[in-house]
Order: sequence, then C-alpha cells, then structure tokens
Amino acid sequence: MQINEALLLELLGKLKPSPVMVVGDLILDEFVSGEVTRLSREAPLPVIVKKKEELIPGGAANTANNISALGGIVYSVGTVGSDLSGTNLKRVLAELGVKIEGLVTDKNNPTTTKTRISASSKQSVKQQVARVDTLPEPPLASEIIEAILENIELLQNKADTILISDYGNGVITDRIIERCLELAKSGQKNLIVDSQEDLRKFQFATILTPNQPEAERVLGYKISDQLKLAKAGKELLEMTNAKGVLITRGADGMSLFERNGEVMHIPAFNKRDVFDVTGAGDTVVATISLGLSSGLTMKESVLLANLAASIVVRRFGTSTTTIAEMEKVLLTEKIL
Repeated sequence: MQINEALLLELLGKLKPSPVMVVGDLILDEFVSGEVTRLSREAPLPVIVKKKEELIPGGAANTANNISALGGIVYSVGTVGSDLSGTNLKRVLAELGVKIEGLVTDKNNPTTTKTRISASSKQSVKQQVARVDTLPEPPLASEIIEAILENIELLQNKADTILISDYGNGVITDRIIERCLELAKSGQKNLIVDSQEDLRKFQFATILTPNQPEAERVLGYKISDQLKLAKAGKELLEMTNAKGVLITRGADGMSLFERNGEVMHIPAFNKRDVFDVTGAGDTVVATISLGLSSGLTMKESVLLANLAASIVVRRFGTSTTTIAEMEKVLLTEKIL
C-alpha cells in the first residue's frame, strides 16, 4: 500500500456517521488561569485572580468527543458523581453532540476531575503552577456496576462498535469486560480496546491500541529496536488473541500487527509542530473505531488515525479534529 495524500483523501471520503458505544472512565479536565496580583499574607504563595475557566472532556469523555467531532454517532457509558463537575461534564458532552443517556450517577464517588491552575503576571508568560486531581475510590459499588451493565444492554442494538476506554478508575471491571466481549462476539461487533491496565484481560478483541510504554509494562521488556518491536507485536497477539495490535510509538510512528501475519509500520506524519501529546491516544482509538464502523480495513483505519493524531498534537491540551480539517491539511501542507 502506497501512502500518499490521494489515498488518505479517498479514505476520508469513506467515513460515515456510524454509531459507536464508548464504555469507560470519564474525566473532566478543568483549566483555570489567572493573574498573580500579590503574595498571600497567610503563606509565601501567590494570590491568583481567576480570569478564565475552560471545561474540556477527558479520558473516555475525550474519546467520545473525538468520535462526535469526526461525524460519528456516539453513546457514552460510564459514571459521574452527583457534584458540580458531573453536571458540567454531562452538559459539555451533550453540547458536543455526545449521547449521555448511558451515564450513571454515583452518589458515593466524585466525578474524576483534573484541575490545572495556570498564572501569569504583567512581566511573565502564563505557566502551570498547580494541578489538583479529584478521584473516585475503586472498587465501585455493585449497584453502580449493575447500572452500567444495564445501560450497555439497553444501548447494544444502537451501536455496531464497542470501544473500551480504560483509565484504571474503576469502571472497566472484569464483568463489564466479559459482557462487552460477549456482545461483540454474538452481535458481530467491532471491539476496540484502549487500556492503561493489563491487556491480557481483553481476550479476542478486534484491535488493542497500547502505546509503547504500556506495551513494555505488559511484556516486561523494553522495545529497543526493530527485532524487539517485531517480538512485542507477535507476543501481544498471542497473549490476547486479538485480531490486531497497534503499538503507538510517538515520534517513531505506529506499528500495526495483524493475526494474519501482516505488519505495517507507519512513520509519524508530523514531527515538527508537536506541542502536546495529551489525549492523542484518544484521538487514535476514536478514529480507528469510526473507520472500522464505516467498513474500512484495519490498515486503512490506522492510517487515518495517524493523520488525526498528527493534527491534535499541534495544540495544547486534549483536542479533536474533523474530516474537513484533515482534508485541508492534506491539500495545503506537505506532511507525508
């Protein structure tokens, strides 16, 4: 397969508004910025007057947002707390076109929230000065897991692809993994897995998408050269029985290993303007899910995922791209 602008434009034209169910750990990314006015009298700390607050979906919520931005129909399944962050996250997702009827309110746990505080003075540039994380305490209560399973059952016929987004915050339990695998097998659905946990728990998935450090943790060795990379791809396929494994490797691109023995190494399309890789993995898995749902092959879906990731890393924080933006980049820039 010769990778060029014409091929990628052709593949973009084949993406459809396909339905995808995203099951996973939702996060609210809160960005607070302000101006330092003086030192506090209470402690040797700057007093920051808040000037701006921005709320952005993170984790599985960012994955869902990426699918919606690409024109997909996306159903989000997971938990939020009965707090202001939960209210804000649901509102933001709904405004972005994500369907939120699959969300469960957990009154005993807060919404996972990552608050980043940035400040500047009249003589300095803005910089991050603190980060405050609000986290749930796994394991989730049995009634919450049951409610999540019930929502998966209710939504299963609306989506032909299930995407598991596992950030290790408690939503992706063994029972939920087992049910998603059963539904994928019985309903002939695609099952895409993006997990920061043990990949061996996800058997017979369509495709797993670990980044290189995640793959190395599971395998127990460093992927230091092409021989180790080939070994890693083969072993991950064997231990998970997946149809495909995609190892994302940052500036070194991506490597796709398929059960039929085919291997495809894709160079990074954009190496110059990389500002922030936060959330790029969510963009990758979102694009793959929509590609497979639209009838593209695994290779074709991964090529578009590489293109999408090359765009979002140009921006600070979690971000999304659109089909129109990807087409514009291909037509006006030399990225290949």
